[in-house]
Amino acid sequence: MRSLDPRRSLAAGAMWLIIGLAAAFSVAAAVWVGGIARANLSEQHIRRLSLETDQLSSDLGQALAGRLDAIRAAGHILQTTVPPERRGGLREVFGELTLAYPQFDWIAVADPRGVVVSATDARLAGIDVRASNWYVGGSRGPWLGVIGRPPSAGADRTTLGDMAAPVRDESGQVVGVIAAHLSWRRAPYHPERLTDESNPATQAYVLDRNGVVLIGPDDLRNRRWNGISEGTAADSPQGPAERPQFQRLPDGRRVLISRALLSAGPDAASEGGWQVQLTEPIDRVFQRARAVTYQIFWVAMCLGAATALLGVLGTRKLTARLQRLAASVASVGQNESEQLEIPAGADEVARLARAFAKILSDLRAERLELQTLSDELERRVAVRTSEVERLAEESRYAAIVRERLQIARDLHDTLAHSMMALLSEVRFLRRLHAHEPGAVADELVRAEDLARTGLQEARSAISQMRVNAVRDTGLGPALSREFDRFMDRTGTVGEFNADAESARFGDERAETLLRMAQEALRNVERHSMATRVSVRLATREEVLELRIEDNGVGFDPQTPCPEHYGLVGLREQAALIGAELRIDTGPQLGTTIRVRLRVAPAAFAA
Repeated sequence: MRSLDPRRSLAAGAMWLIIGLAAAFSVAAAVWVGGIARANLSEQHIRRLSLETDQLSSDLGQALAGRLDAIRAAGHILQTTVPPERRGGLREVFGELTLAYPQFDWIAVADPRGVVVSATDARLAGIDVRASNWYVGGSRGPWLGVIGRPPSAGADRTTLGDMAAPVRDESGQVVGVIAAHLSWRRAPYHPERLTDESNPATQAYVLDRNGVVLIGPDDLRNRRWNGISEGTAADSPQGPAERPQFQRLPDGRRVLISRALLSAGPDAASEGGWQVQLTEPIDRVFQRARAVTYQIFWVAMCLGAATALLGVLGTRKLTARLQRLAASVASVGQNESEQLEIPAGADEVARLARAFAKILSDLRAERLELQTLSDELERRVAVRTSEVERLAEESRYAAIVRERLQIARDLHDTLAHSMMALLSEVRFLRRLHAHEPGAVADELVRAEDLARTGLQEARSAISQMRVNAVRDTGLGPALSREFDRFMDRTGTVGEFNADAESARFGDERAETLLRMAQEALRNVERHSMATRVSVRLATREEVLELRIEDNGVGFDPQTPCPEHYGLVGLREQAALIGAELRIDTGPQLGTTIRVRLRVAPAAFAA
């Protein structure tokens, strides 16, 4: 079963493809050729039925013409009105006609007054026929029509028609009319002499010009033919108006209708429009065509099966070398063999095998090179690992250094300021003790307050290192609390503004901004002598700006200040977080510090 699975075998795929194509082409060819054969056979059948209709019409017309000629000949014999003493001569003429044409049910002769003077049927003698069609038409010339059945005369026969001819004297004057009633006993079915086989399914009819059945089955005789046309059949030797048609009968049967005009001679006057009609069931029309179609279908399928079988055998033969190559490749791939089996020849399989062999050789050579390269990489990785460990150690040391700098900045912002103030107070006490000892006690109290304040600031710095208020509440609330303490401590007038988005900023960079604001406020408190301070925190176009402005004495930023690290610390912290620091100041111009930091929208999340 694996060999028949097209997902596992190229040969199986090719075989199934050939089988599918052969089946598809066979079915298509069978349908196509069968359709052509069906159409041709159906057309031949229709043409044959049309020819048979013409033949039957011609035979019936000739039969009627022959009998009409016999009546006309009898009329010439009877050139004068036969006197009573010659009635035996009339019976001899009637007997000869009846013997020659048994289809004559009766023969009668009427005088110029329209009274039947003699007839083979005694019941017709003496009847006045002046108003009858046959008398009127026969007095003018040869006439063909339908007289109808006399009472009990030929009641079991099928009426085909009647004929009449004038009886003239030597001067050409009409002196009477001779008429005959004709029946046709074999008319209900197609005459066997017109076909190669007995076919009772084909029925023959004679219709008048109004479509009333004159000759046909008893249940249809003297009734109008009421078939419903379903379309004209294929080409036939008749004209378009007389072309065979498919019709549906009231009982649901579908039949093929073929009609031909019936003529008894060019000079025979008739009631006109008589037609010979042959009908055949539609199943009969297509019976032979269907049989031939089935034969063509099965022949095509057998040929397709033979083609598919030959294709399968050919495919197996052609793909055998490819299968051996695939097995050899699989064996090499599973390390069961060292070399590929290269088949002889110059076809695609041989070229493919040689290409695989070269690829295998190149892969083995590259494997050796890769092994060598892997050993070298392992050696280099070991060297790089030691280098990375050394760099990691240096990175840890750099982190420690950064922490030390941070601590140093925090100490500068807290203890250094407090200690400087305390040192200044101690120096003042020494001078005061030397010149005014009585005032030392009050200054000692002030020095004690300075020391207490420095201790509080140191504890506050330690608390800020341990507890991150900015991370918990955001930069806005933390900066607001720091500004409120500044206002309480200094009594300076000022204002603080922060929009809602900026107030939510609270990552590690917010801690640095808070420390920078604390340093700036301490510088305002100790150096600027300002009476008004404003702090604003705002965000515009993803840029956070911290602005601290006072109306103090200002300073010259170009003047060096040894042993003062406040501005240096601000610049270091701004560079640490990638912010832009700008200080606008001058003597007696106040000071404005701006810190601008680009912040992504996600950093403002609550």
